[in-house]
Amino acid sequence: MNRKETTHFGFQEIPIEEKAHKVAEVFHSVASRYDLMNDLMSFGMHRLWKRFLIELGGIRPGMKILDVASGTGDLARSFSDLIGNNGHIILADINSSMLTQGRERLINLGKVENPSYVQANAECLPFPANYFDRVTIAFGLRNVTRKEVALRSMYQVLKPGGQLLILEFSKPASWLTPLYDVYSFQLLPRLGKLVTGDADSYRYLVESIRRHPDQESLQRLIQSTGFDHCDFYNLSHGIVALHKGYKY
Repeated sequence: MNRKETTHFGFQEIPIEEKAHKVAEVFHSVASRYDLMNDLMSFGMHRLWKRFLIELGGIRPGMKILDVASGTGDLARSFSDLIGNNGHIILADINSSMLTQGRERLINLGKVENPSYVQANAECLPFPANYFDRVTIAFGLRNVTRKEVALRSMYQVLKPGGQLLILEFSKPASWLTPLYDVYSFQLLPRLGKLVTGDADSYRYLVESIRRHPDQESLQRLIQSTGFDHCDFYNLSHGIVALHKGYKY
């Protein structure tokens, strides 16, 4: 008898084919209050983390950029200004509610010239090979069922010389861990319940962070999928890390 392949959903082990659906339920639930919760639970720091990614990315006019797990479009808004009318930014997200939030937000901001929107799974990106100058993913990789498959898909659609940028929660410094655990496991679900009416989704958020590879492990995984000159930068004492890699 063949044993069914499983993966983690937070601290649970579930059949691998169920994860995408369960993650989708989480983000359908919180989409309308997602930006507010990001500001509250990070004390606004997520804006600085994303700004660091944008600065490190060396975005120039005319570039083609793919923002995977684009959410409500924070990165895309800044990319749109930097690439100009001759560039192109595609927001891709597996979750229709998040993609709708991102599209409405950018339209309200007057960003109608260069963004496109595609509902897509990071593991099988429906774009031409060697097409994008940059591929970015911010706080989305930990929700992907098969990270190595997604990374290979991102590698395929990048141009030679193109850059991958991953912003994700990571492993904080040891002196910070006890306080971080109290905040994460005790306060965040309560905040999620208060603001969104959904404590379980933010409990999953915390658990998914703990199950995500640490800085060195993720760097090795990125390298193993073909990327070169890989490096990472710890932000806020390692609570978040920015990883980068190049396709040559």
